[in-house]
Amino acid sequence: MIYEFIKFIVYSGLIVAISKYILVSNLRKLAENLSLKAKTVGDIAGAATSVPELLTIIISSTKGMISTSIYNILSSNIINFIQYMASIIINKNRRAFGNLAIRIDIILVLLTIVIPITLIWLNIEISIYIIPIFILLYLLFNLINNNTHKLYLKKEENKLEKQIENEEKTESGNTRKTLLYALILLISGVLLFVVGDLLGQTIENLANGFNISQTIIGILLGITTSIPELITFFESQKHYNNQKNEILGVVEATNNLLTSNVLNLFIIETIGIIILAFVT
Repeated sequence: MIYEFIKFIVYSGLIVAISKYILVSNLRKLAENLSLKAKTVGDIAGAATSVPELLTIIISSTKGMISTSIYNILSSNIINFIQYMASIIINKNRRAFGNLAIRIDIILVLLTIVIPITLIWLNIEISIYIIPIFILLYLLFNLINNNTHKLYLKKEENKLEKQIENEEKTESGNTRKTLLYALILLISGVLLFVVGDLLGQTIENLANGFNISQTIIGILLGITTSIPELITFFESQKHYNNQKNEILGVVEATNNLLTSNVLNLFIIETIGIIILAFVT
């Protein structure tokens, strides 16, 4: 079974590498090339870094291991928040928390941690009946996020949009590059699917061979699938710190964090529940 542990490490590393060096970077380039709004770029980055969680949840659910999925989501969301706070402290951007919109986003992020902890603590069954609640909460969180950004971050986001336009003048509207980025994203998606399937087989072998609990496996997956977020948190702040626009880096990192955590809990977990309902 040592071979299975080695495969687990290799496949997890490949998912992280593909997400970081291919998926995330090209998603950002595609967004900028299409002159998308700054908040939209942050949303895309958050969605991109949730791809590993999506794959592992799909695989765990098809194997009937729903406990693995909820612990994966919980550990990923906690680790995302810790990584985000570490990036803020290291980049010395704590003053940005004075903005009300960012503080509200942080509260929403904390709720994406409290909710799964509550479900586990109260031993609430993760079944198809919880899906409508997850969908409503997803819509509510997005509504709050959008409205707070309009009220308290409109000026900063306008600056960010102008910054992106100035930096990407040569790229904006380049159809050839847009098609190239889209093709690379498609290829990366296929690679993630293949590697994710191999990882799922390895997880099942480990669970059966060593009698490893679904809780431990879910936590391990949460750690490995959270590395892409760590990279994007630091890169966004480093970029804008160099341009003396620290608040813009924090806005992007915070929106990345919130989008990733909200998708993990309400959408990706919902997909896992639906898959489990069909395979059992």
